[in-house]
Amino acid sequence: MKKTFLLYLIKIIKTYFINQHMDILFNPFSLAKRIKRPLILDGALGSLLQSRGVPRDEHLWMSLASITHPDKVVELHKEYIEAGADIITTNTFRTNPAAKKEFKATSHNVVIDLKGFVSKSVELAKTAASGMPVMIAGSNPPAEDCYRKEVRLTASDLYRNHEIHIMELYLSGSHFILNETHSHLDEIEIVSSICNKEDVPFVVSIYFDNNLNLLSGQSVDQAIEAILKYKPMAIGFNCISPDTFLSFIKVRDFDFNWGVYLNCGNGEITDSRITTNISPEDYKSLFRQIISYNPSFIGGCCGTTPDHIRKIKEIFDERNIN
Repeated sequence: MKKTFLLYLIKIIKTYFINQHMDILFNPFSLAKRIKRPLILDGALGSLLQSRGVPRDEHLWMSLASITHPDKVVELHKEYIEAGADIITTNTFRTNPAAKKEFKATSHNVVIDLKGFVSKSVELAKTAASGMPVMIAGSNPPAEDCYRKEVRLTASDLYRNHEIHIMELYLSGSHFILNETHSHLDEIEIVSSICNKEDVPFVVSIYFDNNLNLLSGQSVDQAIEAILKYKPMAIGFNCISPDTFLSFIKVRDFDFNWGVYLNCGNGEITDSRITTNISPEDYKSLFRQIISYNPSFIGGCCGTTPDHIRKIKEIFDERNIN
């Protein structure tokens, strides 16, 4: 009852201010695009926690660290903020109901309450960002494995999974929802429709293959067209190799807010252990090219570290000096 009332109150306040002020005040990605200074998203959480000795769970990936190693999660959030991140992402990639259902508590000797799991993860990000001008993006991944071509859940189960996870992320204090690494058109429409219906600010970040198609077979452009109907803050592209993304962006001129955070991992995207394959300096050079296309946000995905984000920040520091 309390959360239902809180959500209602948020809607009333948001409706009032949107009617009284320009939308630019509520969409920092629009401002970033206008002034040609993209917001800086953080980098990888899971692969870096793994490299620091935090064990991986088969179903929950590295999100379990919010319970078993909370200090390490806060420390990593702070490192990204210190490196220059304007946005940090909650450690909630796999805290969703479908993943939690598959989790075997006996293997880690922990008991997980879904709502507590999500709110704890958001709270860790809030703790790290306390007193800092930093936004918190609530990570909402695909309900199942993000690289699986065939979705096993029914449409109703998908909807319920995302509805629960999105609302818990938002009501726990995320500034917006980052629906990331999505690559099935039906699921993309589900997360977009939920956020739109509930007046939750959101971004959808798409994963696509080397042929510029979703895992569900449709083109990236079809996915973009579908998302835009629901009025997102921005559209992102993530976990894509640099070469694939450059071939994609070079033949497009987007008139909407968009961003990208690339895969710097070595090996296959489905590998259980991810190591860095692109140096921070090379990542900086790569983004010198990308910012010429005027993105609204840029950051890092698998295999990136605070050093990669620090190098991105250097681009703008050097520009200010010159």
